[in-house]
Amino acid sequence: MTRRQSSERQSTGQRGAEQDAQAGQGERHGQDGQGERHGQDGQGERPGHDVIGRAWAELVATARRTAADGLVVGTSGNVSVRVATEDGDLVLVTPSGVPYDRLGAGDAVGVGLDGRQRLGELTPTSELPLHLEIYRATDAAAVVHTHAVHATAVSTLVTELPLIHYMAAALGGPVRVAPYALYGTEELAGNMLGALADRTGCLLQNHGTVTYGNSLDQAYDRTAQLEWMCRLWLAASSVPGREPFLLSRAQLDEVVDKLRGYGQHPAR
Repeated sequence: MTRRQSSERQSTGQRGAEQDAQAGQGERHGQDGQGERHGQDGQGERPGHDVIGRAWAELVATARRTAADGLVVGTSGNVSVRVATEDGDLVLVTPSGVPYDRLGAGDAVGVGLDGRQRLGELTPTSELPLHLEIYRATDAAAVVHTHAVHATAVSTLVTELPLIHYMAAALGGPVRVAPYALYGTEELAGNMLGALADRTGCLLQNHGTVTYGNSLDQAYDRTAQLEWMCRLWLAASSVPGREPFLLSRAQLDEVVDKLRGYGQHPAR
């Protein structure tokens, strides 16, 4: 994967990774109305105000959406978003082991690309290495990591999701499966990065999904599309005595070209 691989500025990741459940953390989150809690190092980045506050609110809404849509259970999975600040990029990320419905304005957690925590009192997600690896290697603005059921099931069966549907083109091509490694490790982050070469999403073997995009909405949509394609392939391949028809790479390349003109294009 190149340092700046995405032609559309793939900035923003939507949700995902294992959050270690930490007993007793839950009661203090999002219930005290402390919307102006400061960073640990006294730099005064205020999550309740301006760009950081809005980005945190969008991140929490996206994280809650992963739970509401059944892409995660409990505190599994995680979401992050990149915010430009005067001190360099700040990565806002869901905290470890805290239910999303308990997160409030005062619970913002932010780290630099070097992994040093710059904002908040809560411990960042245990999958922080996974998120940071994407931000260092790409122009991603948001990352979403989930344990979506059908996608995780597929990750145990194949090394690449078969080309069951043309929407694979929206993720850059056939979706690869990153080899298994312990969650929260640099090994897993490295395996993931290999699977993401020229892609904006991949599966993690016996684990889940990772997607990124130039906004939280885009990263989330890619996660939802990936889960849907995995569900489709499982359904089609389960019919006794039949093999699903798969697209060719040439057919997928046609879709890639077609997608470049997809959507609304306001007149200049």
